[in-house]
Amino acid sequence: MGHDPLSDADAILSEEYYGRRAEGAEPARKRRGAADPTKERPTHYKVICISMYTRDLEELDAKVAELKRRGWTKANKSQLIRLALSQIDLDKLPTPRQ
Repeated sequence: MGHDPLSDADAILSEEYYGRRAEGAEPARKRRGAADPTKERPTHYKVICISMYTRDLEELDAKVAELKRRGWTKANKSQLIRLALSQIDLDKLPTPRQ
C-alpha cells in the first residue's frame, strides 16, 4: 500500500470531526485557562497519585459525604486524609510482626 490512510487521522479528526479552527485562533487549552508554562508553580503543595483499595476509597467517600451532609460543604478527600495524618501518633502503633 503506497499511502497509509490512518497517518492523516489527526488532521481528519481536527478538521472534519472537531471543526476547523479559524485562522489565528487560540488553541482550546489556552482558552480554558491552562497553566502558563512560564509561570512559577506553587511550592506549598504537590499533586500526587496513590493507590488505595476500593473498599478504603468507598469508606473515604462515605465519610466525605457524611461531613457534607453535616454542613461541611467544602469537605474533600484530601482534607480528610490530612486530618488523619495530623492525628496519628506513631508511638502508639503496635510493633509489626515480621
